[in-house]
Amino acid sequence: MTAPGRAADEFALRRLSALYAAGADRRGGGTYAGVFLPDARMRVYRLPDVDTPMTAMTGHDELAEVPGMLRKRYARTFHFVGQCVYEIGDGEATGEVYCQAHHLTTDRHGGTDYVMHMRYEDAYRRDEQGDWKIAERVAFIDWTETRAANPPGT
Repeated sequence: MTAPGRAADEFALRRLSALYAAGADRRGGGTYAGVFLPDARMRVYRLPDVDTPMTAMTGHDELAEVPGMLRKRYARTFHFVGQCVYEIGDGEATGEVYCQAHHLTTDRHGGTDYVMHMRYEDAYRRDEQGDWKIAERVAFIDWTETRAANPPGT
């Protein structure tokens, strides 16, 4: 693969994680599910337990529910995507994407920021239009922390 072709592929793959984060944070179920292939799977594991996922979803309908579930549980979320490493082949790719997922909870005394330090291990394929999509996402929550937060308006 030529360097310009590889750079374009890496940009497209990284954009998927940015749209995933924006869809989660802006409560866009269509945007969120749209980064996945229609039959994609996503599983979330809290380390060290890798035998049983804490969440498992398949397909656009189930995946599109995630932003709404976040809205019910948290006042706001903020997913910050970090470094990404990809192995790109013909029409298929794999990648590891780092993320800090912030989850704001408010109460009358202020709030808390529940931070998940995560890694996504992804498999990607091109869809019928030739665009990269996530075929499978396995999320590992390496550790969490809870911080004091000053929610908007406090």
